[in-house]
Amino acid sequence: MSALFLLIGISLIVATAFLLAFVWSVKKGQYEDDYTPAIRILLDDEPGEEQQTNKQNN
Repeated sequence: MSALFLLIGISLIVATAFLLAFVWSVKKGQYEDDYTPAIRILLDDEPGEEQQTNKQNN
């Protein structure tokens, strides 16, 4: 029976830690932009230095 109380206590501590991490991430703005990741594949990227260097060398 004491093992059950120990497991309940540990699970409450872990659940509280996850809740605090979630609240912290929401306050830091982690979930503010939920539209751009869905359309990011449709956007064209600017050519980077590596791509420009390859074009100059060819």
